[in-house]
Parts: sequence; C-alpha cells; structure tokens
Amino acid sequence: MRPVKQAGVVSTHTLLAFAPVASLGVGGSLVLLHVTREAFLFVSSCMLTYSAMDLARSGWRHFYWRRFLSVGLPYICWTCIYFCLTLRSSGDTGFAAFAHLMYLLGTGYYQLYYLIVVMQFYVIFPLLLFLIRRIHRHDLLLAVSGIVQVVFISLMHWGVLPSTMRGFWASREITSYQFYLLAGMVVAFHLDQVHDWLRSHVRLIVLATVVTAAVAEAWFTIATTGAESWLGDASDPFQPIVIPFNVAAIAAIYVLGVYLVDERRSRRTRAIVRVGSDYSYSVYLAQMVFITALTWLGWRSLDHTFSWPVVSVATMGLVYLACVVLGVLLARTRLSVALTGRPRQSWGTLVTHLPKVCKGANAEGITKT
Repeated sequence: MRPVKQAGVVSTHTLLAFAPVASLGVGGSLVLLHVTREAFLFVSSCMLTYSAMDLARSGWRHFYWRRFLSVGLPYICWTCIYFCLTLRSSGDTGFAAFAHLMYLLGTGYYQLYYLIVVMQFYVIFPLLLFLIRRIHRHDLLLAVSGIVQVVFISLMHWGVLPSTMRGFWASREITSYQFYLLAGMVVAFHLDQVHDWLRSHVRLIVLATVVTAAVAEAWFTIATTGAESWLGDASDPFQPIVIPFNVAAIAAIYVLGVYLVDERRSRRTRAIVRVGSDYSYSVYLAQMVFITALTWLGWRSLDHTFSWPVVSVATMGLVYLACVVLGVLLARTRLSVALTGRPRQSWGTLVTHLPKVCKGANAEGITKT
C-alpha cells in the first residue's frame, strides 16, 4: 500500500505546484487525492500495532527510541533541509530566520506535518493499545469512532468549531484523523479476517469506491458552482462527504497491493513494488526538493505547451523516480538513519539488487518481505 499512497501524495503536490488550481478538474482531483493523508495514517497505525501488539512494558523505552530514529530524527533533518532550501526566497535573516525554523519544527514544513500527527499518535499509543486489548467489541468501537469522525469533520467544515481546530491547524491535530488511526489498530488485531474478507469482496470494494467518489465529486461540483452555498467551502480539505470514499479507497488500495504482489504477477512487477515499498518513505520525505527545483527551472510554463494532465503525470513520474534514486543512494551513506529512517545498507546490496529489479526478483525474497 505504501508506494500506491505515496504516488497519490506526489500527485497532490504536483497538481498544487504545476496545474491550474482554479480548474474544476484539478479541484475535483484534489478532493479525492486527499485520501492519501488518511491512508498514510491508517497504514502507519496498522503496521505499528501489528509489530508492537505483544510488546511488554519493559520494551517501551526501546520502542520510543526506534520511533525517534525512524520518524523524529528524519523530521528534524528534513525540516532543516527545507528551511535552508527556502531561506533565500523567504528573505529572513538573523533572529527572524531562527524563529521561522522553530515555527517549521513546530508545525511541519508542507508535507512533513503528517509526521507531527504520527508523533502525537506515538505519545498516546500505549494507552490506546491498552484500551483496545481490553475492549472486546471492536466493531462497536469503530462504529462510535466513525460517528465521532463524521460529526467532528462536519462541525469543522461548517465553521462551528473555533479557528484553532479548523483549516491549517486541523491538519496537524490527531483529533482530525482519530477514526483512521483506530481503524488501523483494529485491523491489525484482525488482519487475517480482514484480509480474507477484502479478497472475497473485491467487486463490492471497487463499486463502493467508484460510487462514493462520484458522490464526492458531485458535492464538490455543486459547491464550486455556488448553486448550494450550504454545502460549505469546496476547497476545504476536510469534507464530511469524502469519509465514505476514504474508507472505500483505503480498502481498494489494500486490494490493489495484494494484486500487485500475488505470485501470479511477474517477478519484475513484484520486484518494482518491493523497491517502491522500501523507498516510499524517501519519496515522502524528499518529494518537495524536486518539485521546488522544477519550479525554479520554470517547469510551470510547460502547461502553455502541453495540457495540465500530461504535465502532471509526467512530473509525478519524474519526481517519484528521482526520490527513489535519492533514497537508494542515501540509504548507503552514513546519513541513512537521519535522512531515510533506515539502517545503513552496503553498496554491495545495490549491485546485487539492480539485476533483480531489471530481470525480476526472487519470489521467495518478496514473500518474506
């Protein structure tokens, strides 16, 4: 699921940077692509819970140290990188520059705010794990959480909540995503059953994804034209109407992931998916370096020659590939932990790994991964 959702994240930021945002087609695309936030947190929660499900009390110190190395340290390092990258354009100097850096560390530069939410989740994760272990009716837990999510997002969307709980700040608060985090934890506890159910209901999942996407797009279109002002701000990234789509799309991404790594796929396909998964974190962390660089190079002017969908797709592919290459190289330097959140790999693994990507990887190795 990780490379698929990262492709969505890169697509979102590519559209924001190079496509005419005022276009109805771009706006409609962004409404659906925002699901990458919820998918990101769902997968993070599910993976963390699955790996720490049986963690004893004595293991929490090691748990948090690993979280710092994999998330906290890369967050600090990449925030500083983006600060330096944009320092010249900001014009800040001296104390103003330092204050701006502290602001970025506290709020998250552009896409890095995801990690702020993840780190909030880490803080309360032991308590949530304790509760879920003792609550037997996980279906009721999810039902209550889902209702709270709909009500909370609705109050946010229609401006009932205070400004500190809407817009910019809401995107950085764990309360805006509680349902997807809890869902990830519950799925981790019932992964085998969920996996079997999803595989046996593929058509239903695809149908639900298409229908809920159509409903969300209709809502967006009507809200954009101003025909029904009560629908709220069409540009709001938190739309109550997209919650059903988010759930269906996350399930669809899972099914797609299962399809891509199935033994019936070619070894090359599975090898590419494996590489995309291994370096999806690097794609997430580094994407704005390349998008910013393309902006400096005048990439935005390409939409005068080519249509914005062509430019966006080409840019997304270019940025994704560049991030993977950068991640491959960084993972084999002393900065690997700081910049990729992963232990350093030897250059020898690169030499042995490339032929597998080009010719197809060993099926046994992918199964173990």
